[in-house]
Amino acid sequence: MKVIALEGPSYAGKSTAISHLRIRGIEDQAFVSDCYVKHIAHRDDVPPARTGSAAAQLTAFEKFMAIEVTRVRRALGSAKPVVILDRSVDTLLAHAHALDALFGYGVHHQLRDRLKELPFLRPDHTIYLDVPAEVLGLRRKRAGHTAAESDHFLHEPAFLDHARDYFLSGVQPPISREVVAVPADTNPAEIAQAVESLVTFWTR
Repeated sequence: MKVIALEGPSYAGKSTAISHLRIRGIEDQAFVSDCYVKHIAHRDDVPPARTGSAAAQLTAFEKFMAIEVTRVRRALGSAKPVVILDRSVDTLLAHAHALDALFGYGVHHQLRDRLKELPFLRPDHTIYLDVPAEVLGLRRKRAGHTAAESDHFLHEPAFLDHARDYFLSGVQPPISREVVAVPADTNPAEIAQAVESLVTFWTR
C-alpha cells in the first residue's frame, strides 16, 4: 500500500486538489481521506489551534490520533493499493513543533514517542503546497473573510514559518519518507494539475 499525503497551510489548495483528483476518478484506485477536522461532527469539538498549555496540546493530539486510528482501519479495509490523505500525522507534529518554538511547550518529542505506540498511516510521499503568507491573506479575502475573521492563529506569520520549517528545513525530519515542495502561489487549477502529475507519477 502506497500512502501519499497533501500538506500545507489552510488556503494552500489541498482540498481543491483532492476534489480535482476525485473528479478525475482517483477513487477507482485509491482510498481518499479528508483532513482530521472534517471527521469531527461539531465545530465546537475541534481542539483550538492555539492551545493554552502543553497538557492541552497533548490532549488535542490524542483526539486527532483517535481519528487517525479510524483512517488506518478504513484504508486497510478498502483493500486499495493507494491511500491519499488530506493532512497526515506530520500535520500534528508540525503544529507541535511550531508551538514548541513559539511558547516553549516542549511536546514535540513526546508526540514522536507516543506515535511509536499507535497505529498511523506513514506517507511514502508528501506534497507540501508552499504558499507565501501574503498570498494566503489574499485568498482569505477572496473567500469573503473579513480581517477580524481571518486573523487567527494558524495564519500568523510566525506560526506559518515554524510549521513550514518542520516540513522543509530538515531540522525535525518528518515522518513521511519523502517531502516534495510544490510552489502553490498560482491559480487553483494549476495547483491541482501539479498535484495530479505527482500522484500519477508515483502510482503508475
